[in-house]
Amino acid sequence: MAPRALAVLAAADSVLCEDTRHSGRLLAHFGIKAKLLPYHEHNAARVRPGLLEQLARGATLALISDAGMPAIADPGMKLVKEAALAGIHVSAVPGPSAGIMALAISGLPTDRYFFQGFLPAKASARQKVLAEIAPIPATLVLFESPHRLAACLADAAAILGPRPAAIGRELTKLHEEMRRGSLDALAAALAGEAPKGEVVLVIGPPGDRQDLLDADAVDALLREALAAHGASRAAALVAEQTGRPRAELYRRLLALKGER
Repeated sequence: MAPRALAVLAAADSVLCEDTRHSGRLLAHFGIKAKLLPYHEHNAARVRPGLLEQLARGATLALISDAGMPAIADPGMKLVKEAALAGIHVSAVPGPSAGIMALAISGLPTDRYFFQGFLPAKASARQKVLAEIAPIPATLVLFESPHRLAACLADAAAILGPRPAAIGRELTKLHEEMRRGSLDALAAALAGEAPKGEVVLVIGPPGDRQDLLDADAVDALLREALAAHGASRAAALVAEQTGRPRAELYRRLLALKGER
């Protein structure tokens, strides 16, 4: 148990846990006397409004789990989401990795996620990877270099659309920061900016729409595929990448060949 975690638990007004008996033994082992409150899938909806009221009044609540990472495929996710929407600061201490920590406090769905890691540095390659992962029905977790973050956000907004997103910076460190908003809003806010420190970008899953890519982005993918394959094969490849109907893409390819 990290010293910072012990300090946070000792200072919290209440500690939320799945089973007060299990967590009580954990805190007793470290000599921590804290008020334990049960918070689990069976009572979360009922007790969450009261917890949010406590947070709004300035109380400090710590959320721990009997197993696994709190808020990851866990009822704590809804508490994190609603607290973040209310403007209440949410942090993770200390966490197994920056990617998992950012996901846990992003306020975005955590029951299914896809870890991409770093995107390619070159714009064309980065855009291609974003198009490939666009249809994945899960929250996306990406690492990014601070000096490439603005360009990455611009590409993500153009290719993925205005999905909800969160940017975690310097998580668990002194200057920890979490910014939330739509991809296009974050791209506009950070245009030309290069924040310092380690960055994790969390992007919400796609909706039910199939028009996640704008027309220019789809045309770029089609032209690239057409340069190496026939129209039928190129349409099939881009259909796999984007989730769009193959027949629709084939018709667009024929139109692009005619323009050329």
